[in-house]
Amino acid sequence: MLMCLDVGNTHIYGGIFNQEQLAFQFRYPSKSCCTSDELGIFLKNYLREIGLGTEKIKHVAYCSVVPSLDYSIRSAFVKYFNIDPFVLQAGVKTGLQIKYKNPNEVGADRIANAIAAFHHYPQKNIIIVDLGTATSFEVISAQGAFLGGAIIPGLQMQMRALNEKTANLPPVRILKPGVALGQSTAANIQSGLYFGQRGAIKEIIQSISKEMFNEPPVVIGTGGFAHLFEEDNIFDVILSDLVLKGLQIAYSKNL
Repeated sequence: MLMCLDVGNTHIYGGIFNQEQLAFQFRYPSKSCCTSDELGIFLKNYLREIGLGTEKIKHVAYCSVVPSLDYSIRSAFVKYFNIDPFVLQAGVKTGLQIKYKNPNEVGADRIANAIAAFHHYPQKNIIIVDLGTATSFEVISAQGAFLGGAIIPGLQMQMRALNEKTANLPPVRILKPGVALGQSTAANIQSGLYFGQRGAIKEIIQSISKEMFNEPPVVIGTGGFAHLFEEDNIFDVILSDLVLKGLQIAYSKNL
């Protein structure tokens, strides 16, 4: 079995593949003080809960946008699994052409998304919208070129900024409001977050499509907040496990 990890700013999103089938998924907080022992013990306990021993995990692949955790993650797998993990980073085979001014600047999670998207929709122009800590847009041509994209603050980031940078605005639950006109402070914030993010997503998709493509691209939603917008006709499809699938494909290309 192959274990894949996407190390993000808020969570480590993980999954276990039985051949090409994603069999299990989990999340773990990616706090900066995460040690190799904390992660290793969590993973061993998780595997025990789902009825697997560490010996079932034969391979590990991960991508990370938190460099400070790289040592702990690698050490956890070496110490607890006796596996040196594959890391999706500059120089590995991806099957994509990275048309970026500095390819080393592209987040590995964005590359993993692009790998999986092009696998699902070969010879199609694609825009991926990944709604996580940040909301990122990845643009892939029908020829398999990663063209670039856009990044805006994610919903949680916006909500925390309002709470932390003002005296009277409270943290709120992020949800889809029934109406745009809020009649309480919390409802005002929820409306602004949801409709503001939705409007930004639509505008960026429309602008990129107009600049780059002669026909509408396939628009893929992914990330923790993608399902918040699933009834808004923004995405052609929502693929929540896109980054894990991309890691699985990248690992297979580099065997």
